[in-house]
Amino acid sequence: MKQQYIIAGIGTEIGKTFISSILTESLHADYWKPVQAGALDFTDSDTVKSLISNDKTVFHPETYRLNEPMSPHAAAAIDGVTIELSKFELPQTDNHLIVELAGGLMVPLNEHQTNLDLIKKLDLPVILISRNYLGSINHTLLSAEILKLNNIPVKGLIFNGEQNKSSEDFILKYTKLDCLGRVNFEENITKETVEKWSKAIQF
Repeated sequence: MKQQYIIAGIGTEIGKTFISSILTESLHADYWKPVQAGALDFTDSDTVKSLISNDKTVFHPETYRLNEPMSPHAAAAIDGVTIELSKFELPQTDNHLIVELAGGLMVPLNEHQTNLDLIKKLDLPVILISRNYLGSINHTLLSAEILKLNNIPVKGLIFNGEQNKSSEDFILKYTKLDCLGRVNFEENITKETVEKWSKAIQF
């Protein structure tokens, strides 16, 4: 049975690409980043490609490649384009699939729609990535709540970075979401690092 998930973070710099690499390696899944904003010389797809070890993963092309490392709606405006939800179509594959969003749930894609609208269109369950920092409980609960209010299925949570047991326990108790795993802070992220953590995720 195919496992296909959207990877969403509670904010910026949460480690979505690192976790996406781990999940892609764990499942030997295909990978797709619908919107790449900035870093076009070495994209998130390139990063994941450099970190996985399996030879089954197919990297599907981005729907939008934007020049500036900004919110997609702002980056698109600078490039003179408008992101249209109708242009996004899930890649056709018989394999598992990891879809990595650009930014958090409410990041705008255009003047009227956000990543939340893209999630609804793609109609896949979400894996929510949380990272411990001052304010992360609030951000995690808000993210989980808006997914719940929009009837979007959530496969579970992955905690990334330094552990904070009291925060994580409260988040899991309050949201009633499953913990799929936790990934400790890594000074150097390599293929070996990703392969190690790929064995620690529980689907």
